[in-house]
Amino acid sequence: MALDDVERCDEVHVHSGVVLKIHKEMPDDDKLYDLAELFKVFGDSTRIRILFALFEEEMCVCDIADSLNMTQSAISHQLRILKQSRLVGNRREGKQVIYYLADDHVRTIIDQGISHIEE
Repeated sequence: MALDDVERCDEVHVHSGVVLKIHKEMPDDDKLYDLAELFKVFGDSTRIRILFALFEEEMCVCDIADSLNMTQSAISHQLRILKQSRLVGNRREGKQVIYYLADDHVRTIIDQGISHIEE
């Protein structure tokens, strides 16, 4: 899309009340950066598939890999990213490490995304 294809106002008139409100309500740059980084994590279909699998059941890497028809190495790599982003957690049960969704926010984010693309 060329710049000329974007509709613009016919005259420049800044609505200072609106601008002031935006300046007041805008989160600081660190929060916006962290939010952008969080959404980048959702930008990978493998990670989304892992999250969907974990919606159904807490699982070890072996079960996730088998469920998604992927290698354990590939799943482990993606789980590391999901864990660093605090989207999944894990616990040890004997010789197994069980992964689970970190909290209900993860499901809410995914559900909202699905609702948006289905509109």
